[in-house]
Amino acid sequence: MKLGVNIDHVATLRQARGTNYPDPLDAAIMCARAGAHGITAHLREDRRHIQDEDISRLKKLQSLPLNLEMANVEEIIEIALHIKPSEVCIVPEKRQELTTEGGLDVIQQFDSLKLNIKRLAEKEIEVSLFVDPKIEIITACKESGAPVIELHTGTYCDASVEERPELLEKLIVAARHAHNLGLKVNAGHGINLENIDGILKIPHLDTLNIGHSIISHSVFVGLDQSVKEMLKAMQKYNK
Repeated sequence: MKLGVNIDHVATLRQARGTNYPDPLDAAIMCARAGAHGITAHLREDRRHIQDEDISRLKKLQSLPLNLEMANVEEIIEIALHIKPSEVCIVPEKRQELTTEGGLDVIQQFDSLKLNIKRLAEKEIEVSLFVDPKIEIITACKESGAPVIELHTGTYCDASVEERPELLEKLIVAARHAHNLGLKVNAGHGINLENIDGILKIPHLDTLNIGHSIISHSVFVGLDQSVKEMLKAMQKYNK
C-alpha cells in the first residue's frame, strides 16, 4: 500500500504570515526522500493555502506523482487540464468549511462529473472521486467512468471507540464492492497513528492519502521522521 502525503498545511502556515516560506515544494522533496509514494495538494477555489504557482512547481520540480484535489468546477478543471497532474481527486467543497466535509454527491452531479472525467482522461489524467462508503454512490462512480475512488474515512476516524466498529464495517463493505466493480480503492481523511490500525482492516486499498496528522506530528519530530513513522505503521497492511 502506498502513502500519498497531503502538504496543504505547509502552505497554510506560509499563508498565515504572507511570506514565501515554508515552501510546499521543499516539503514534497523531503517527503520523497523519506519514502512517500506521492504528493497530494488541494487547490481550493478560495486559494486559502495552496496557490496556482504551487501546483505548477509541484508538477515540474519534484519527483513524486502529483495528486491534485479539486472541486468539480470549470476554473479548476481547466487548470488540471493545463498542468496535467498524474491524478486528480474530485472532492466536494464549501467556502466556510475548515476541511472537506463528507463525500462527493456523485448522483446529483453525475452528468457534469461524467463529462469532466472524460475530458481529464483524454489528457491521461487518472480521476478519483472522494466518496462516502455508500453502495449506491460507489456504483454511480463506476457508471461515471471514474477508475478510482477514495473512501472518506473521516467519519470513522473522528468517531468514538464505541461507534467505530459499525463505521469500519461500512468502509469494508464499500471497499469490497468497489473492488468487485473493478475500481481502484484509495482512502483518506482524518487518519493518524492512533486510528490507523482500524484503517488497515479495510481490504483492497492501493493508497492512503494523509496530510494533517503527518504535518502536525512533524512540528515535534520533523517531516522526515513523521513520514517514516506513518510508513512503518502501514507496513502491517495485508490486502
